[in-house]
Amino acid sequence: MSLRHYGHGPRPALALHCSLAHAGEWAGVGAELADQLTLTAIDLPGHGSAPDWVPGTGIVAEAEAMALAALPPGAVDVIGHSFGGVVALRLALNHPERVRRLVLIEPTLFAAARAAGSPAADQHVADHAPFDAALAAGQPEQAARLFTALWGTGAAWEDVPQRQRDYITQRIGLITAAMPGLMADSGGLLAPDRLEALRRPVLIVTGGGSPAIIPAIADALALRLPLAERATVPGAMHMLPVTHAPQVAAAVGGFLSRE
Repeated sequence: MSLRHYGHGPRPALALHCSLAHAGEWAGVGAELADQLTLTAIDLPGHGSAPDWVPGTGIVAEAEAMALAALPPGAVDVIGHSFGGVVALRLALNHPERVRRLVLIEPTLFAAARAAGSPAADQHVADHAPFDAALAAGQPEQAARLFTALWGTGAAWEDVPQRQRDYITQRIGLITAAMPGLMADSGGLLAPDRLEALRRPVLIVTGGGSPAIIPAIADALALRLPLAERATVPGAMHMLPVTHAPQVAAAVGGFLSRE
């Protein structure tokens, strides 16, 4: 397992990155919270130095198993971003005794917005249609360009370093691999009474400049998680742990310090 550790604080935590990233995503947040947390970050399947994802297997379930194996002993804080946020939520629902507090940064459980009847769900499908078409046509770089335009840092594709562009392009198929868990809720996270049974404090963090599907997901989850609260980082887009690390760390640190 590929691990990185940030900080030296007394409170252990596990951090799960977004799709097309790796454990290094948490360097900024980890540095900001170094005195508060000892943060373990892992490379999820197909990312960083982790083993490749095996087509035909459930990548969300694989990621959850990897996260469970990486958890420090006892009940610890779990922080997840985007795809990693869905993995973190699944981990908390399946193993609540191992999670002290849960932080979900823009969790991309698209099925939650659809189940709530949000029009943002249909808009999300329309927005992603060019990406889906490029991937289906065997144009991975074009698909990567379109995907990062929606979910990146805001930088133009041409301004992203070539090494990073190559990394994203080589892994762009992982986006489709995650859709059964994110769009169809193959893990059953939205089953009746399942979210309501999670008696753990949850912070849902969103960026003020993120796609409309993100606040729709956050609204849907907050309505069902009994101990949920919200935080918004003004002006931030989807990659806010990277682009707005101090603000994200302030929200996360304040939330975790209450227990």
